[in-house]
Amino acid sequence: MKSTLAAAALALAALPAAAERESFSIDPNHTFPAYEIGHFGYSFQRGRFDKTSGKVTLDAAAKTGTVYVTMDPASVDTGVPKLDEHLKNEDFFDVAKFPEIIFKSNDLAFDGDKLTAARGDLTMHGVTKPIEFKVEYFRCAPHPMLKKKVCGADLSARIRRSDFGMSKFIPVLSDEVLLRVNVEAMQD
Repeated sequence: MKSTLAAAALALAALPAAAERESFSIDPNHTFPAYEIGHFGYSFQRGRFDKTSGKVTLDAAAKTGTVYVTMDPASVDTGVPKLDEHLKNEDFFDVAKFPEIIFKSNDLAFDGDKLTAARGDLTMHGVTKPIEFKVEYFRCAPHPMLKKKVCGADLSARIRRSDFGMSKFIPVLSDEVLLRVNVEAMQD
């Protein structure tokens, strides 16, 4: 009987540990959500948000997780200060009234072990709409300098700004906007 219990204990000890949900904090020094919008049919203008924060949870074995990202529209940066000020006013982001852009997801899609999408809600300019970010790249690994696990991803989605109440200058300024989010998050 003792040998049977000992064998069972050894067998249990040899099993891999149960998968757990890991928690990560978004690194604001390596996360810069950006956008691209058609400009008068001549070119595409780009900008980014310099202030972000948020959390990511991931259970890779169960293929589940959550994403919560907050962007500060007052930190918009196009490289043109006068344009940045215009984008902050009521014609566009209206940062005095709407000081945050938020993406929340609890629906991560996988193809096998590969993360392919994050589906959730985007709240911008006081309007919340469902959105799906396509995951172009995703990797989690120990960081060689920080000595902790870091996950990085590159995501993209297309939205219509008019869906969020920002229709100023359509059609000369495109309604369709490409959102790109490069993100790094460090394990808590």
